[in-house]
Amino acid sequence: MKRISTFIMVLVCTYASAQNIDDVLRYSTEDIIGTARFQAMGGAFGALGGDLSSLNINPAGSAVFNFSEMSITGSNYHRNNDALFGNSVRNTTINSLDLNQIGGVLVFKSNNSSWKKIALAFNYDMVQNFDNEFYAAGNTALGIDNYFLNFADGEPLGPLRVQQGEYIEDAYLDIGSSLGFGAQQAFLGFQAGLIEPTEDDDANTSYFSNAAYSNVRQEYLRNTSGYNSKFTLNFAGQYEENLYLGASLNFHTVLYDRVTFLDEDGYDQDSPVQFTSFDNLLHTEGYGFSFSLGAIAKLNESVRVGGSYQSPTWYELTDDFSQRINSSLAVSDINFIDFGIVNLYDEYRIKTPGKLTGSVAVVFGEDGLLSFDYGYQDMSQAELRPTSDPNFSAENDFIASTLGVINTYRLGGEIRFDEVSLRGGYRFESSPYENGDIVGDLNGFSGGIGYSFGGSRLDLAFSRTEQDVNMFFFDSGINSAAMINRINTNISLGYTMKF
Repeated sequence: MKRISTFIMVLVCTYASAQNIDDVLRYSTEDIIGTARFQAMGGAFGALGGDLSSLNINPAGSAVFNFSEMSITGSNYHRNNDALFGNSVRNTTINSLDLNQIGGVLVFKSNNSSWKKIALAFNYDMVQNFDNEFYAAGNTALGIDNYFLNFADGEPLGPLRVQQGEYIEDAYLDIGSSLGFGAQQAFLGFQAGLIEPTEDDDANTSYFSNAAYSNVRQEYLRNTSGYNSKFTLNFAGQYEENLYLGASLNFHTVLYDRVTFLDEDGYDQDSPVQFTSFDNLLHTEGYGFSFSLGAIAKLNESVRVGGSYQSPTWYELTDDFSQRINSSLAVSDINFIDFGIVNLYDEYRIKTPGKLTGSVAVVFGEDGLLSFDYGYQDMSQAELRPTSDPNFSAENDFIASTLGVINTYRLGGEIRFDEVSLRGGYRFESSPYENGDIVGDLNGFSGGIGYSFGGSRLDLAFSRTEQDVNMFFFDSGINSAAMINRINTNISLGYTMKF
């Protein structure tokens, strides 16, 4: 009989599989991408405005425009990762090219009202680019058998067997939908021959490993791709001469793919298991909504101050998840469990924390400017929803006790020489964790140049950020991890046209 890929809705095991603190962190922060001018100045635009990507910081910024204009920006993203694992460092680099910003603003001036200008703007920004990859290889005393033993502990043996006349892939999906992710992982470990029951009894709930070793060699590759984009509809106005007020509605689109490959060998010569491979594929997609409010005030001809509130973002997301496994002791049909056999999960929600930003800028007439932004975001307020789900409730307690405040500092400047503008910026973002050993602080600097043609402008920007991240191989089960020194470099080219 011909086998076909089977899809079944998995209604349980959310905590153990995909929805956890990592998802909250992934969608709670935004990169400084945007227009080339915005990137070159480190995103320090909260009190400046006059740039379409500045709407991500302060929605009052569109009222600063004196003319209607459109802009478009493309970026090359370079990812450089040094992965330390088992006293071995491996380097991985990748490049990707994307159109990351396009938008426009319409400015309507009035001479007969206290409202001097009204601005309507729209803007698309790729606020996160998930394209990344790292490779780690080295020796460790913690083999993948521990992952399966962790999940198998307490699981009865009976459901881990393939029943008479049943396909192994159907058994895999059925145990996931009926008993949950943990039992499903125990099933994989048992069918792959990595773990064995202490008693050959369907009621048995204890297991031992078939792998004998003091150290094993592991090779681990993790590749991610996708984006988090934001489409902004903005309305702002200038009141009298010195006050700008604005509001934005933001519509987010998420696409995220993560594939991991693990190969393990180096077992003892007399070990029943001599090699293991274990691969996982996660696909996430969904949408979100947020809003923002802001104001900019001119204190005098030189000094401006700004303040803004960015609401939580409410995401609606769905996951699907696939796996494959093999070993020297696996059953003959194990290859029928592959990436074509998909676990579908119920839709879930994430509420990211809101953010407050305070800004100050000094404008030196036509010669240049200096700007500073401070952002405050309390990550302990993030939530997986519905909160009534006991798995989400436990994870939310973990989030509240583990995550802390992200303090963001951005500094940017610009010097103008006739048609040429030279720009620079610095960015610091504190770790979202109370314990900075898991994810370190982020440091970045940027620079750029712009040339004005009168009615249009061409901008070039370079930005670089560096951060250390302790990257766990699996979301749960075992705590194998590589320390990644992550360096992201963007080169962006943008064109702006007034009309």
